[in-house]
Amino acid sequence: MTIFHSRIALPALLAGASLLAAGAAQAAGNDAWPSKTVRLVVPYVPGGTSDTLGRVLATHLTESMKQTFIVENRGGAGGITGSAAVAKMAPDGYTLVISGVGSHAIAPSLPIKVPYDPMRNFTHIAVLGGPPNVLAVHPSVPAKDLKGFLAYARSQDGKLNYGSPGNGTQGHLFAENFMQITGIHMAHVPYKGANPAVSDLMAGHIQTLSTTLSTAAGQIRGGKARALAVSSEKRIADFPDVPTFAELGHPELVATTWFSLSGPAGLDPAIVQRLNTEVRRILKLPDVRKRLLAEGIEPNDLDPQQSTAYIASEIKRWAPVVKATGASVN
Repeated sequence: MTIFHSRIALPALLAGASLLAAGAAQAAGNDAWPSKTVRLVVPYVPGGTSDTLGRVLATHLTESMKQTFIVENRGGAGGITGSAAVAKMAPDGYTLVISGVGSHAIAPSLPIKVPYDPMRNFTHIAVLGGPPNVLAVHPSVPAKDLKGFLAYARSQDGKLNYGSPGNGTQGHLFAENFMQITGIHMAHVPYKGANPAVSDLMAGHIQTLSTTLSTAAGQIRGGKARALAVSSEKRIADFPDVPTFAELGHPELVATTWFSLSGPAGLDPAIVQRLNTEVRRILKLPDVRKRLLAEGIEPNDLDPQQSTAYIASEIKRWAPVVKATGASVN
């Protein structure tokens, strides 16, 4: 009888030991991450809000994780190109992406084939936050406020143009939604990123610009562009003289061009939690918060589950706007 029990117990003990060894190996693997350079893909050209957030994170994660985090700008198709590349990577924690409203909330509703599902093909780690949209004009435009601009735009009968970071970006959709609500007409001039659009506004090649406040902040402060309104719920502390669309009678034009940190689907929960904790700590650092708020970027503080739920809700929010505007992508 004793021999019979011994024969059963030995395989069970061996199996238990194997499970413990596997668990220990997995824990060791998690502890060892990152053991080499981590690529942080910014799916836009340098200089925009996503680039700013990516470089802030890369700098501080390199310091705290004791391993190099590098930013790789891979722009194209409103953030779709770079995001698609990351979706195909191994979920080992060594390739991450600055996802966001354009690539992961707006793109699924565009009349194009997006080569990924924003929820099924990604692990969402943390919502970083982002700036509101701003409607800005060249100093030569005679309107001094939004009411004056609307009257001026109507008098031009569609001859005004506006620039955005590209077809299908939130800057584009926001401006189209603005025109639908106010009944004005402007011609859209899409750019491959926010920086070229800002440059052309300063040069006077376009009269109006719809982009993130952070992208145009320097030009607004320097008097090279005039901000008419921002899409935040309340005025931005660093831009107290710029009213919100809501206070000017357009509460439906409250929106944020948010960005987030994501990785390929199947990313180890331990890595996700570690990154989320670290990213939230970084966003609370006084110097980081000061830098971001100066550009109109309000940092978020959501855990992985809250971040995933938020992104899902934004997909539902922007779908009818995309459909109503008939937006496409470059």
